[in-house]
Amino acid sequence: MKIELDYVKVGDYYLPDLTIEPPPDRSLGKYGLLRLRYLKEHRPIVWAKLVMDGKLYAHLLETEDAANDLLERMMPGMAKEAGATEELKAREPMSWVGLMNCCKAQVEEIIFTELIYC
Repeated sequence: MKIELDYVKVGDYYLPDLTIEPPPDRSLGKYGLLRLRYLKEHRPIVWAKLVMDGKLYAHLLETEDAANDLLERMMPGMAKEAGATEELKAREPMSWVGLMNCCKAQVEEIIFTELIYC
């Protein structure tokens, strides 16, 4: 395998003309940052390949979007099954908050298993 690089003269030295991936249009959220941390710590070869191909931030943003979409789609069904209704919210707000937190934790566990730590 032969790698060809372009060089730029800077002063008396020739340096490789390397470019980096432009910054993303938006910042990473919770799930994108968790995926980045996982890749760096547990899948360094995959992380390095994504960096070298210039696809890291696109991958992280895609993971972020997929996780948020999954959270939005699953939360209403989980809340309904748990019995977290508007009536309960008005009658016993702390019970409702507890049920919603439990539902969110369950959905996030699915997100972590299927999207973040795979």
